[in-house]
Amino acid sequence: MSERTRTLPRRSCLSVPGSSEKMLAKAPGLPADMVFLDLEDAVAPLEKEASRAKVVDAIKNQDWGDKVLCVRVNAWDTEWTAFDVIEVVGRAGPRLEEIMLPKVQNAGDVQALDLLLTQVEKKAGLPVGHIGIEAQIETARGLINVEEICAASPRLETVILGPVDFSASMEMPSLAGGLQIPDYPGDYFHYVFMKILMAGRANGLQVIDGPYVKVRDSEGFRDYCRRTQILGFDGKWALHPDQVTILNEMFGPNQEQFDRAWDILEAYEKATTEGDRKGAVMFGDEMIDEASRKVAVKVVSRGERAGLSRSKS
Repeated sequence: MSERTRTLPRRSCLSVPGSSEKMLAKAPGLPADMVFLDLEDAVAPLEKEASRAKVVDAIKNQDWGDKVLCVRVNAWDTEWTAFDVIEVVGRAGPRLEEIMLPKVQNAGDVQALDLLLTQVEKKAGLPVGHIGIEAQIETARGLINVEEICAASPRLETVILGPVDFSASMEMPSLAGGLQIPDYPGDYFHYVFMKILMAGRANGLQVIDGPYVKVRDSEGFRDYCRRTQILGFDGKWALHPDQVTILNEMFGPNQEQFDRAWDILEAYEKATTEGDRKGAVMFGDEMIDEASRKVAVKVVSRGERAGLSRSKS
């Protein structure tokens, strides 16, 4: 895995069809934290093989800045997966940092990709372990096995929910594909969100929510983002450039939250190291303790990854 990418923010993860030269050319100029060039669902079967060369060209010849750069290959149950990896990783050079594997069913799927990547890296002259893996959970079987999947390889950097394919796998009668269903008394995806989040966090991974398909519905998109942002997900997919700005806003602390977290850390440090060295202390009208410190550390870490600096008093 790339040490550069493991801790970088992934508030906005932009999907770019690997068959579209126009979109491949536009993507570097968008403010997404992470971009994945897609060889799977966004590419028609007859265009998949030709799209590999377009993706390689875009990786090598465009300026991607500090973005995390990834390619989504096809799933292991197709005839394209191994050749996607061999041709793209073998030719793209060091700027490519991750491979996203869709429809992961078990730990063996990740381990097989890990072994293949090691061979391709050696052949291409890349450091072994340079390419990280993003595992996408899109089936009932994948969700059942998500704990072992998240522990399957040191290359793993993120775990991702694919809500539309997951809905199909579960044979849900709604065509909403992960969208909220007003007739259901609660959030019918809550268990899925939490199971993936716990498995990811237990293994030190970033956890990413999948797409919102109504790309022109900005208010609905914001509402959908809140479902996983409140739980602690690191980010979400963008299918359209307009969604990127919303994601960057919603999946990172704002300046006020960032400054408050720093104030909590400062107050707690003072309370525990000076005077009576108390383990709990009043901070305004709140009692803060070690648990408060842990939460504040996470907020500061996310803010710093997103480029925030503490305001001057």
